[in-house]
This record gives sequence, C-alpha cells and structure tokens, in this order.
Amino acid sequence: MTPTAIAAAARDLECDEAAIHAVIEIESKGGFDTAKRPRILFERHYFHRLTGGQFDADAPDISHRRWGGYGRSGAQYRRLERAIDLDREAALRSASWGAFQIMGDNYSACGFAGIEEFIAAMVTNEDAHLAAFVAFLKSERLDRPLRDHDWARFARGYNGPAFRKHRYDERLAAAWRRHSCKGLLREGCKGAAVRQLQTRLNVSADGHFGPITAAAVRAFQRGRGLAADGLFGPRTRAALEA
Repeated sequence: MTPTAIAAAARDLECDEAAIHAVIEIESKGGFDTAKRPRILFERHYFHRLTGGQFDADAPDISHRRWGGYGRSGAQYRRLERAIDLDREAALRSASWGAFQIMGDNYSACGFAGIEEFIAAMVTNEDAHLAAFVAFLKSERLDRPLRDHDWARFARGYNGPAFRKHRYDERLAAAWRRHSCKGLLREGCKGAAVRQLQTRLNVSADGHFGPITAAAVRAFQRGRGLAADGLFGPRTRAALEA
C-alpha cells in the first residue's frame, strides 16, 4: 500500500494515519498472500444465509447456520472454490477480502455495482483495498469512531456485536498506540525514544509516556510558545533539539 494513498485516505476520513495502519495490522497484516492472491476468510454462515441453507446437509464445512469451521488459512481458497461450484455469486459474497477483510456481501457499501466489480478491485492492488475501505466506512458511518479512536464503537460496527469476545477493540487500541508512536510520542507510548525524551525533560526516565511526561511536554511547549497539546511531534522535537 503506497504511503501517498494512505495519506490521502487519512485526509479523506479526517483521521490519523496510525488509525488506518491499526486496522490493517489487526485485520490482515497485508492484503495479499504468498501466492499473490487477496487474503480471504470464507464465512460459512454467510453462504448458508445467501443460499437459504440448501447446501447445509451435503457441505456443512462451507454452509452452516453457525460461524466458524474455518480450518487453516491456506485452505480458504479451496473452500471458496467448492462454494463457487455451488453458487458463484453467493460464494464471492461470503468471503472477507484483502487488507481490510471487507465482506464481499458489502460490495455496494464500498461503491461497486456488483460483486464481480468488487472482486476485480480486490485482485488489483492494496490501494484498491484502501479505496474500498474508505467508501465502506463513509457508507456505514464508521469514519467518525475511527477518527475519534472510539474503538468499541468502531469494532461493533466493523466486526459485529461479538467483538468483545476476541478483544477486537482492545487489540485495535493497542495497535493504534504502536503506530502512533512512530514519529509522534504521546501518552501510552513506551520504549527507548520515550526514555530519551524523559531524560531531556528531567523527569523519571522509565520509558513509559504517562501523565507526568505529558505534563512536562506541555510545560516545555508553553515555554516555547507552542500549542500545549502534550504531543511530542516534529515541532516540539525541533524546539527541544534547538
């Protein structure tokens, strides 16, 4: 996924880039597998619903009223192919696709006229995955919770009502903090860069950016005529180094 596309998507969604990176990390860690196919996860309960359960008895591993039964990640395309032999459109709509693992069933919310157009975009590149993600969030009104880092609300809308079972919101929040700490230190960041900052600010250098460190950053910012937001970004870093 190109940095230019991510920056443009962040502007479009009015969110920080770290929020987008967090979703990618939790959903897929990359949009394509080693065979250069879009990463997928075939959802048998979707196929059951879209086909009226007519294949449940003969193929319960790919058509079932309950979710699960995924098997190995490498088996997903074989499951998809079997489903395609039974009902192509329902099969394609029953898999989640790409870097953001968007269900094919959501093709319309992503701005596509049909499932085939959606799949054509998914096999193109990760920038196409990103464009579909932006359109989907806007359509489902999930852009604001992503912007506000309201991870529970975002997780409920993006991953479903059972999101807490897999700590989806907590994992998103942790991933966002990790990505936020790349180039911008804020409360929740940890590590050597925080320890170095604390040493420069003459506060306890424990490597954890907590309230005391944030207060020290704000005090330094006020003293240099900067916006006292407690974030250690490029302008504050330049002032400290000067």
